[in-house]
Amino acid sequence: MDRNNSEQAEINSKPNGSGLSRILKAMRCSFLGLKAAYKHEAAFRQELYLCLVLLPLSLFIANSGMQLALLIGSLIILLLVEVINSAIEAVVDRIGLDHHELSGRAKDLGSAAVFLAISFSVIIWGGIVFDNYFS
Repeated sequence: MDRNNSEQAEINSKPNGSGLSRILKAMRCSFLGLKAAYKHEAAFRQELYLCLVLLPLSLFIANSGMQLALLIGSLIILLLVEVINSAIEAVVDRIGLDHHELSGRAKDLGSAAVFLAISFSVIIWGGIVFDNYFS
């Protein structure tokens, strides 16, 4: 089998296909993931509501496009890390609910990532508010 045939066989064996259909299927999976996070994760809902309040506020706080990008980007990063943390927790719970040191560590590391994302957002928002209103 030559290289082109092996590459085509690999593409054909992928469950989500290739090209535009793969992109559309990936988008569908992404929206299903966001829906699942909203439905099953209270922390995601709380952070999403906070982001929905802060997003329009960012339009008034920012004095430049870069500041606006930082404010909104920090909110997106927070939601992103929360989704990843929720995915880790779901996988750990799927493996087993009994206590295991590595399962606890995985969940703690995910929680630490969320804490760091929240800290990052607070620093970005605090720094921009300070620069624009108190310096």
